[in-house]
Amino acid sequence: MASQSPTSLPPIANNPDVRFLGTLLGDVIRDYGGTALFEATETIRSASVERHRGRGDGSTVDLQLEKLDLDETIDFVRGFMLFSMLANLAEDRQGFAAEDGADLASALDRLAAEGIDRDAVIALLDRALVAPVLTAHPTEVRRKSMIDHRNRIATLMACRDAGRTETDDGDAVDEAIRRQIALLWQTRVLRQERLGVADEVETALSYFNDVFLPTIPALYQRWDRALGRRCPSFLRPGSWIGGDRDGNPHVDAASLTFALSRSAEAVLTHYCDTLHALGAELSISSARVRVDEGVEALAEASGDDAASRRDEPFRRAISGIYARIAATHQALTGKAPPRPGRLHGEPYADPQAFRADLVTIAKGLAAGGGGTLGSSGALGRLIRAVDVFGFHLATLDLRQNSAVHERAVAELLAAAGVEADYAALDEEARIALLRRELANARPLVSRFHDYTPETASELAIVDAAAAAHVRYGPAAIRVYIVSMAKSVSDLLEVNLLLKEAGLYRPGQASGDAPHAAIMAVPLFETIEDLDAAPAIMERWLALPEVAAIARARGHQEVMIGYSDSNKDGGYLTSTWGLSKGSTALAPVFEAAGVGMQLFHGRGGAVGRGGGSAFAAIRAQPPGTVQGRIRITEQGEVIAAKYGTRESAATNLEAISSAALLASLEPVRLSNAENAAFAAAMDALSTDAFAAYRDLVYGDDRFRTFFRQMTPIAEIANLKIGSRPASRTKSDRIEDLRAIPWVFSWAQARVMLPGWYGVGQAIDRFADKGLLAEMAEGWPLFAATLANMEMVLAKSDMAIAARYAGLVDAELHPFFDRIQTGWQQTHDGLLGITGQSRLLEKHPALDASIRLRLPYIEPLNLLQIELMKRHRAGDSDARIGEGILLSINAIATALRNSG
Repeated sequence: MASQSPTSLPPIANNPDVRFLGTLLGDVIRDYGGTALFEATETIRSASVERHRGRGDGSTVDLQLEKLDLDETIDFVRGFMLFSMLANLAEDRQGFAAEDGADLASALDRLAAEGIDRDAVIALLDRALVAPVLTAHPTEVRRKSMIDHRNRIATLMACRDAGRTETDDGDAVDEAIRRQIALLWQTRVLRQERLGVADEVETALSYFNDVFLPTIPALYQRWDRALGRRCPSFLRPGSWIGGDRDGNPHVDAASLTFALSRSAEAVLTHYCDTLHALGAELSISSARVRVDEGVEALAEASGDDAASRRDEPFRRAISGIYARIAATHQALTGKAPPRPGRLHGEPYADPQAFRADLVTIAKGLAAGGGGTLGSSGALGRLIRAVDVFGFHLATLDLRQNSAVHERAVAELLAAAGVEADYAALDEEARIALLRRELANARPLVSRFHDYTPETASELAIVDAAAAAHVRYGPAAIRVYIVSMAKSVSDLLEVNLLLKEAGLYRPGQASGDAPHAAIMAVPLFETIEDLDAAPAIMERWLALPEVAAIARARGHQEVMIGYSDSNKDGGYLTSTWGLSKGSTALAPVFEAAGVGMQLFHGRGGAVGRGGGSAFAAIRAQPPGTVQGRIRITEQGEVIAAKYGTRESAATNLEAISSAALLASLEPVRLSNAENAAFAAAMDALSTDAFAAYRDLVYGDDRFRTFFRQMTPIAEIANLKIGSRPASRTKSDRIEDLRAIPWVFSWAQARVMLPGWYGVGQAIDRFADKGLLAEMAEGWPLFAATLANMEMVLAKSDMAIAARYAGLVDAELHPFFDRIQTGWQQTHDGLLGITGQSRLLEKHPALDASIRLRLPYIEPLNLLQIELMKRHRAGDSDARIGEGILLSINAIATALRNSG
C-alpha cells in the first residue's frame, strides 16, 4: 500500500533559484567527482523524477543504484544531500505565503478591527514575555561548517537579487556561489568526534552573535514605528545549553560557568564593537550645536583629552563609555576585549548603569533638530540590545530530574541529622519537613561531610548559579526546571537546594516575605503528569510562602512537554492532553491571584510539537497565553528558523504576533460549540490513545520490531550531541528518549509518532460532519490536522515496506497494522478536510515536499541496502560512513524530522 503518487512536477521546481543552484551543483559534481559520477547521479535523478511524475515503476532507480560501488554510493549520497540543502535555501528565500497576521503591523490591524486599541496592546506588552529558548537537543545532523557555507551562499544570492554581478571584494557573484558549492562538496559532512557541551555552547553563540544580537534590536525599531511609540522589550531569547543536566552527565558546574562566561564575552564584545562604530559616527562639534549638560559631564569624566577631539563632546563621552565597558569585559570574563581601550575606566556595576549613560547620549542628540538624531539608528539599537541582552546575553535555564533532587536532599537531611530516611516519608510528611527547613535560615551543608559525587555536583551547580547572579545579574538565571515533576515536594526540594546557595531566603522574624531569586518550575511530560498538573499547582500555590513569592514576581511558570507525552500516548492524545491541561491550569492560577506563564517544550518534528509556531500559539486555549510564553527551539529547527537574519526576523515576528493575537483576540467559539468540540476530542483522544498504546506498548516484541525496522542503532553512532540517546541501558521504548524515537521513524519514512491512532479514532467517530465543522472553525483542531497532514505527505508506505524487509518474518504483522493505520488516517483526514489528495489546500507546502521526494527515495533505498550489509557483519568502514551520510541526507531533505 503506497502513498499517493503525484502526477506532475511540483510548481516550486520551476523556482529559478532551484534551477540555478542545481545546475551549479551538477557542474561541481562533474568537475570534482568525475563525469561517470555525474552521469550516474543524473540517470538516477531523472528516473526517480519520472517515477514521481507517474511514469515508470521505479525499477530503473533500483537497477542504477545497484551499479554503484561503495565509493560512488558515498559520493552519490553527498550529492543528493547537497541538492536538498540548496533546495532548502532556495525555498527559504522564496518563502511561503505569509500567514495572516504573522507580522506585528498586521496583528495590530486585526486587533483594531476587533475594537482593541493600541493602549490595550501596550498594556499587554508592558507585562509580556515571548522567549524562544535554544536547546542542544541532538537533531541537527549538519556540521556548523556546512551551515556556514550555506549561509554564505544565501548572502551571495541576495547580492544576485539586487542585480549585482560583483561582490564588495570584486569577485563575480555567480562564480563566488559556485566556489561555495565546491567547498561544500569538499567539506567533511560527518563529525569525527562527538559534540561536547563546550561545542554546543559555541554553536549556540554563533547564532546569538551573527543573528540575534543584530536582528532583535532591528525588529524593535520596526515595532516602534508600527506602534507609534517605544515598544516594551518583551521579546527576550533564552538558552538551556550548559544548564540542562537532565540525563546528561557532561553538564556540571564547570560547563554552566563556561556557558555564562562565553555568553557575557560575546555580548560585551558586541557592545565594544558598536561603541567603537558610534565613536566614529558621532563627529558632532560643539561649535555647531549647543551641548547638553549630561553629555558634557560624560565627556569631561571620560579622561579623553586629545586636542583633536576637544570640540567633539559626543566622541569624548563615547570614549569614556567605551573605557568602562572594556573594563566591564575584563572584570566579568577575565579577558581584555578584542579592541582594548586606550583610556582607563571603572567597570559598570550593572547593565542599567551602562544604559543610563547611553540614554544621556541619546537625550543630548535629541536636543536639537527636532529629535532627528535621538534614540534611533545605531545608538537606539544599542540601547535596545542592553535592555534585552544585559551583560548575560541570554537567560540560561537550569534543569534536572526530580529523582536526582530527591536523592540529594535525602543525603543533606541525613548528614545534618534532620531526617535519617527522607525517601521513606509520604508526601505529606515530606512537604511538612521541607517547609520547616525552608523557613529556617540555618544551612544544612557541612564542609566537614564527604557527600556523594551526585550530591556534590548538585550543590556545585547552585553555588555556580549564585555566583552568576553576583557576576552577571539576576537575569542570567531565572528558572530551575524540574523534569518528571509529580508532586509539590519535587518543587520544594529545589528551593531547599537553592537555599543552601542563598538563592532562596526565608522570611525573617520582622515579617519579611520569603524570596526566591530563581523560580522552581515543574515540567509535566507524560499524559498522566498533564492530567495531574492542575491539582499539583493548586496545592503548590496554596502554600502561603509560595504564593507570596509568586505574587511578588507576578507569575509562576509551568513547562509542558510535547515529546514524552507523544511517545507515551500518541499524537492526538498528546495534543489534546496539552490543551486540556493548559485550560485546567488557568482557573487555578486565577484563583491564586498569580499570573500563569507556560513554557512549551516543542521539538522540530510534529511528533514532538513541531509545525507552524504561529498557528500553534494562536491555537492555544483562551486565557492561557496572557502575553507570556516561552518555547524551546531545538536541533535542526534552529538553523531553519534562525540561520539568517532574514529568516530569524520572520520567525521572531511570527511568534511575537501570535502571542499578541492569542492574548487579545476575542473568543470565537460559543460555549455550546466549545462543549461539543471538547466532547468530540475526548472521544477521539480515547480511541487514538487505545490504538497507539496497543501497538507500541501492548506487545513486548514491538521494541524488537522497531529496532530492526528503523536505523535507531545507527543513529546512536551520529556524533550530533553530548547527551546519550537513552536514559538507561534498557532497550525499552519507555526508556528511550523521544528524539531518537521520532528521528528513527522519520528515516524509515513512517513518521508514526505524528499520526498513528488518529485514523482508527476518526473511523470510530460517528458524526463526521461535526469533525468537518471542527476542522473549519476550531484553530486547535485545524492546526492538529494541518501538522498531521504534513507528516502523512512526507511518509511513504512503499518505502517503509522496504524497511520492513529488514524485520524478522514473525514480526511483520506489526507493519501490516501500521499500513492499515496509515490508510485509515489518510482517508479520514481527507474526508474531514474535503480534499481529494493530501495538501490540496496547501499548494506551497505540497510543492515543497514533492520537490524533495524524488531525491529522498534513492537515499532510503541505499540506506536499506547498507544497513543489510552492516547487520550481516560486513565491516567495511565505508558502509558505516554511507549509513551515517544517508541519515544526514534524508534528515536534510525532510527538514523537520527530529
